[in-house]
Formats: sequence, structure tokens, C-alpha cells
Amino acid sequence: VNFIVGLATAGVYTWVQDKQIGIIHWVPMPIWLQLLVSILLLDFIGMYCSHYVLHKYKWFWKFHMVHHSDTHVDVTTGTRHHPGDWLIREAFALTAIIITGAPVAFYFVFRFLNVIFTYLTHANIRIPAFLESSLGLIFVTPNIHKFHHHFERSWTDTNFGNIFSLWDRLFGTFVNGDVTKVKYGLGTQ
Repeated sequence: VNFIVGLATAGVYTWVQDKQIGIIHWVPMPIWLQLLVSILLLDFIGMYCSHYVLHKYKWFWKFHMVHHSDTHVDVTTGTRHHPGDWLIREAFALTAIIITGAPVAFYFVFRFLNVIFTYLTHANIRIPAFLESSLGLIFVTPNIHKFHHHFERSWTDTNFGNIFSLWDRLFGTFVNGDVTKVKYGLGTQ
């Protein structure tokens, strides 16, 4: 799967750069803003939207259930995905590359941040309450993501963000509360 995705990504990047396709090619902006716009849209389209779709369509959910089957969420949960889940996510990421026109260096920065947040949000750690509440206004924190792994579908279908919690807040999929009530795994879904 990674080999196929790698070839597709290289092909899309070559095409996007050759044709100068995407927002950062069409709208003049400083490089720091190009990077920020690219990361925001790669996270929104590539992570939030793909994650939302994985939950909302039964056929896709069957792939994503592998990730949610863990009854003890930790760092390893972040890497536990069905190949079909991965292909769906990567299709969205490739779409985000086309929309943004992000150069490959920006994509590498995004992927680096994506991995850090994936491991951080699935890690079995506690962040001090003052940091959790302030960082959680913009970023996905471990406590925010814990609700997403609760066994009841009404909680599972929330907090889809990976880097930014902004998307969940903006689209009404954000939930927060007492994390001691979270029980991991799959219910009757």
C-alpha cells in the first residue's frame, strides 16, 4: 500500500508543480502563509474530512473499525489501520495536494506534524489542565481525542481532527468533558 501511495503521491506532485495548480500558485502570498495555508488544508481535507467519511459510510467504517477496536488506547493505536482505511485517507490527502498546490517540502512538514500529533493524541499521557484547556482551543490534545475512542457511537462520531481542533469546533463535531467516563473499544456498531 505504501509503495502504491508513494508512486501516486510522486505523480501528483510532479503534475501539480508542472501545471502550477493549486491555491498557493494562484493567490500571491508570502512563503510562511503558503506553508500555513497548506498545513491547514492538508489537515482539513486529508485528515478531518477523510476521518469523517470513514465514520459516516458503513463500508468505510468497516475498514476504520480496526483502529477503533483497541480496548487500551496508546501510541500503538495511532499506527493500527486497515490498508483500506489508509488508501481512503491517502486519496483525500492527494486531493488536498491538488487543491493547495503545496510543494513537497510543505507536505513533509505536514506529515511530520501529523505523525507527532497522531502519537501524542493516542499516547496514554496527561497534560496539565491549564495546558490542555489552552492548547485544546486550537490543537487536538490527548484528552480531546480520548472521546473519539469511546465505545459508544455517539462519542466515537466526534473529535475527528488530527492536528487542529478548529475543524471539529467549526463543524459541530467537537465534544469535551470528563475523560474518566471514556471506555475504549467497539460497542454494538
